[in-house]
Amino acid sequence: MSVLPLVLLSDALLFLLLAAVWAYVWRVRRSENARATWRGVFVSRRGRGAAWVMAFFVSVGVLDSLHYRVAIDAGRSTTAYSGEVLSVLDAVLTPLRTHAEKTYSAPFATHLLAKESVTLADGSVARLAPPLMHTHPLGTDKVGQDVLYLALKSVRTGLLIGTLTTLVMLPFACALGIAAGYFGGRVDDVIQYLYTTLNSIPGVLLIAAAVLVVDVQIEAHAEVFNTAAARADLRLLALCAILGLTGWTGLARLLRAETLKLRELDYIQAARAFGVSHARILMRHVLPNVMHLVIITVVLDFSGLVLAEAVLSYVGAGVDPATPSFGNMINAARLELAREPVVWWPLATAFIFLFALVLAANLFADAVRSAFDPRSVR
Repeated sequence: MSVLPLVLLSDALLFLLLAAVWAYVWRVRRSENARATWRGVFVSRRGRGAAWVMAFFVSVGVLDSLHYRVAIDAGRSTTAYSGEVLSVLDAVLTPLRTHAEKTYSAPFATHLLAKESVTLADGSVARLAPPLMHTHPLGTDKVGQDVLYLALKSVRTGLLIGTLTTLVMLPFACALGIAAGYFGGRVDDVIQYLYTTLNSIPGVLLIAAAVLVVDVQIEAHAEVFNTAAARADLRLLALCAILGLTGWTGLARLLRAETLKLRELDYIQAARAFGVSHARILMRHVLPNVMHLVIITVVLDFSGLVLAEAVLSYVGAGVDPATPSFGNMINAARLELAREPVVWWPLATAFIFLFALVLAANLFADAVRSAFDPRSVR
């Protein structure tokens, strides 16, 4: 079977981030102090367990970021490829992806939830639930898709929201927060005015307006995007950029307060007295001493960003409706709670996966905080 590899923009950014992580790991291995600090992250059982859970979710996200298109027989001399974009995770989960049913079925059920008119052997008609063609561990949704498959496909969206938004947020938070604390005066006043004004704008309204503008631009330039996956990917990246541009203020405030304290220390005052440039002081003395705050805040904010995607998708201002995400799963399942019998498993599955991802991120963040915070008791 001939396939055409396809690299979406979010895939490229994710692989770039993984390369940066591997570069950081290589640098840590060369530093005894850094190795000792990170060793402290995995001392506790909670830290190790959270790391394994996060490794599972990251593995699922990476497999779902290796995209390709399958060749189809179009009766032409040249090879034509399907408009459907698949991933390696889709190939691994082919039984879950292709074994669809007619409609709802409960977890580990043997029959559909809805009853149909069935003609019996004696010619009479009865209302019976047809048997399932396949086994579904967590049941199926309204159109018969496997719920476990949808939950695993939603992992990539949550990871991208958490990581790419952080990449957008960090430059603004670090540069403006450290500059406000180090230089003070008018620089500090302008930066404080900037993030105070940004915080006064209702975040949900600002994000919804920005997402609407992106949707209009995508519809106006539909010829640029040859697949639905490319359009959904652009909306996902736009949401990451919007969340990053509106979410850097908290870390900037924290870095400003820490830098105000650091700039009064003796070694920084001595460096300024000897004529060391501001750029060198900031890069060699200030930035390394606030990195523990950056790492702690980034890991803690990851879980908040994952939850933010779920909330925004629930209100219709999140990712594309065709993109698998926990927010879209919750939004699609909320109307089914009024059915009789209640269809609870799509909502419960989204809740369990979202809970596991956020809990693992929080436990790992707590282990990172204990290892990197010099004021913590190890």
